[in-house]
Amino acid sequence: MRTALILAACLALAACDAPTPDPAPDTLPEPQTGSTQLRDAINEPIDKAKAVEANQASSDADRRKALEDAGG
Repeated sequence: MRTALILAACLALAACDAPTPDPAPDTLPEPQTGSTQLRDAINEPIDKAKAVEANQASSDADRRKALEDAGG
């Protein structure tokens, strides 16, 4: 029984393989070109919100200037 257990452990250890090392930094794969579409899709609502915020700030500044010109 003991030899069977030792034999099973040896077989399990023999089946294990050393992990493959990470590639060297100079051989990293090039980024995929499809990632720009994903980045654009993520940034689109952010850019839209920034444009609305800038427009709102401009409108507020115009409104304040109009109020000051009107004497209020």
